[in-house]
Amino acid sequence: MASVIIIPIIIVAIVGLTGYIVYKYALYDYLCKRSVNQTLQKYNITKTPSQIIKEYYEQKNEKKSHKEIQNLEKHYRQNEPDQFLAMFDILREKQNN
Repeated sequence: MASVIIIPIIIVAIVGLTGYIVYKYALYDYLCKRSVNQTLQKYNITKTPSQIIKEYYEQKNEKKSHKEIQNLEKHYRQNEPDQFLAMFDILREKQNN
């Protein structure tokens, strides 16, 4: 009798956990990346987020490896997407001066 209740609860828990893991590690990053790319296109910015990061840190005379740039891109994309526009504005202002 107890198995009639426990088995469906276990199945629902497994399905829910699987859905959360897929969302957290695959779908969320995809949606963040898509949002950032749409924002850059909206402002007619042809550079990729990684190009913006690389040029920004080069302008600050800080060398970043490719892996560090990828990690920064993921962090900014998921936590601070407006930073791409801020960095691009700083780069554009430096080019105009």
